[in-house]
Amino acid sequence: MKHYLLAGAIGTLAGITVATQFAGPLVAQETGKNASVYEQLDLFGNVFERVRADYVEQVDDKKLIEAAINGMLTSLDPHSSFLSAKDYDDMQTQTRGSFGGLGIEVGQEDGLVKVISPIDDTPAAEAGVKAGDYITHVNGESLMGLTLDEAVEKMRGPVGSEIKITILREGEKEPFDLTITRDTIKLTVVKTRIEGHAVVLRISTFNDETMQTLNTEMAKAIKDAGGIDKVTGFVVDLRNNPGGLLNQAIEVSDAFLDKGEIVSTRGRKPEESERWNAKTGDLAQGKPMVVLINGGSASASEIVTGALQDHRRAIVVGTKSFGKGSVQTVMPVTSDSAIRLTTARYYTPSGRSIQSLGIQPDIIVEQPTPKPQEEDEAGKPRTESKFLNSEADLRGALNNDSISDEERKQIEEEAKQVEATAKLREEDYQLAYAVDILKGLAAVDYHAQAVPEAAKPANTGEDAAQGAQAE
Repeated sequence: MKHYLLAGAIGTLAGITVATQFAGPLVAQETGKNASVYEQLDLFGNVFERVRADYVEQVDDKKLIEAAINGMLTSLDPHSSFLSAKDYDDMQTQTRGSFGGLGIEVGQEDGLVKVISPIDDTPAAEAGVKAGDYITHVNGESLMGLTLDEAVEKMRGPVGSEIKITILREGEKEPFDLTITRDTIKLTVVKTRIEGHAVVLRISTFNDETMQTLNTEMAKAIKDAGGIDKVTGFVVDLRNNPGGLLNQAIEVSDAFLDKGEIVSTRGRKPEESERWNAKTGDLAQGKPMVVLINGGSASASEIVTGALQDHRRAIVVGTKSFGKGSVQTVMPVTSDSAIRLTTARYYTPSGRSIQSLGIQPDIIVEQPTPKPQEEDEAGKPRTESKFLNSEADLRGALNNDSISDEERKQIEEEAKQVEATAKLREEDYQLAYAVDILKGLAAVDYHAQAVPEAAKPANTGEDAAQGAQAE
């Protein structure tokens, strides 16, 4: 005990010595920093009073201060901003899954409003708005020079009212106008369909309802397919999914992973780092999986894709994702307003950040532009000749009596499924490609195998800050 006390005493004396030598400069430096901050705050106060007193028109003090706060936050990065009482309420409504508007997720690039993705089955999607479009004007009024929040405000309006937006699209020589009728946007977060024996899970966003709906819809689809033994695999369609809640992305990833890291986040301070691991259980029961992504797949979508790709749980097909690798935390600052602040970057299980890089698919598959249908001289659609396509079309051809009626029925059913996939290529080439991959894996009886956990960054923690969003 005496040794420990002595060592402590020596340490204390040494600390006093060091403090004596360096306290002066350190205190002076800190005092200098504080003085600089106070000077800048005085500058802000002086400018604020000058605007109030001398601006050509009387200004609203509250709006002026909120604009100043928003300017401070938006100067940090494209995703930090001030949420006024109305904006805060709108954001909470959107995460619950129903709101009024056009149905597009937008960002800002070089002063222009850029469409990250249109939301499924909304007025914007039905009008033909595409990911990557730039919106230059609203009702003939330019959006150049406006903040993103101001531009979004221009696009808002009563349900049932019309809005004309001017679109600048790559590949088009001139801007063009689209007239859209605003509507109440009720998000269908998960939709399922059966293609052949593959179950397609279309996830359009990550809000409070996503995981619960995925469980319900997936169980129903498996039942409709005739049971899990009849399913060749699952396609998780995340194209044009702009993201949403971080915890929902983690839950969806966990649904298909038995173990291992899902995602980690690193903040400014080491103690703010977090890491989430998968729990036992795979909703797909080891069946092969394909994830579909494109340039409209952002943030939470990229978390799910990165987790499944790094663990080799799914083959990723499509085109490079958006590349938003940051996490925003919504922090209330008054009873009815908040700030959205970028607080961390997230990393996939292998330790890679996709910020500004996006996720590269394992297989790049572009969605081809539909070709115009050829017409004959009379102006009617040209069709291919169906004459003499096979032996069976020849007069007097021998019948095949070596197979039973049951076998013949099975062959015809399989042929119908192949034809359906061929038809799907015309409707959605990327999805058809994904379905074909699952058919190939089913043919060799592929099942997901547990793989060693990928190298992980040294992070700790189990839960994210409340309100964190991967938007």
